[in-house]
Amino acid sequence: MANSGLQLLGYILAFLGFVGLITSTTMTEWKMSSYAGDNIITAQAVYEGLWQSCVYQSTGQLQCKVYDSLLQLPMEIQAARGFMVAGILFCAFGVLVAAVGMQCTTCLADSPGIKNKVALAGGVVFIIAGVLAFIATIWYGDNIRRQFFNPLTPTNGRYEFGKALYIGWGASALTIIGGSLLCCNCGGKSPGGGSAPRYPAARPGQPNSSGNYV
Repeated sequence: MANSGLQLLGYILAFLGFVGLITSTTMTEWKMSSYAGDNIITAQAVYEGLWQSCVYQSTGQLQCKVYDSLLQLPMEIQAARGFMVAGILFCAFGVLVAAVGMQCTTCLADSPGIKNKVALAGGVVFIIAGVLAFIATIWYGDNIRRQFFNPLTPTNGRYEFGKALYIGWGASALTIIGGSLLCCNCGGKSPGGGSAPRYPAARPGQPNSSGNYV
């Protein structure tokens, strides 16, 4: 039952990664205004996400605005949207496929070979979803880093990594690890599914090796 336990662990990790990807995609804090430099005293903090930007005033007021035009958005935001949404869709599909192929479920119980392949396919889908999310978060984070160290960028125009990026990185890692566990534990045969060893049939009139001799 160790194989089934590792499968369940991989599924739980991948599902947690799925929830993390949704949380990261919907959050606003993909990047936040930086306080590094000379102008460290400011009356507001700016947060930008994939769908809207928010300004937090020192008085406690929070104002958010949804992006008006998709075509006017920077390339990294458009790419991050596409990769994150694709990763979420792949994860949703992987949740369904892996649930059918896991040993702790009764689906396809009469066909252990097919059930094993279905679980393997679910693990591969989870890995693809994690890689897509990694591409989105790393690309977006690298753009923040390049703009931060660019000497032409004004001090009040620099940003740092937001909470959503860290959640996205962690969720991507969980999804890839969970999918890898599902793939690694689908190579072995299911309990009781192996075939019995075959021996050549004894010829007629030929004494058996365990028979009695006179």
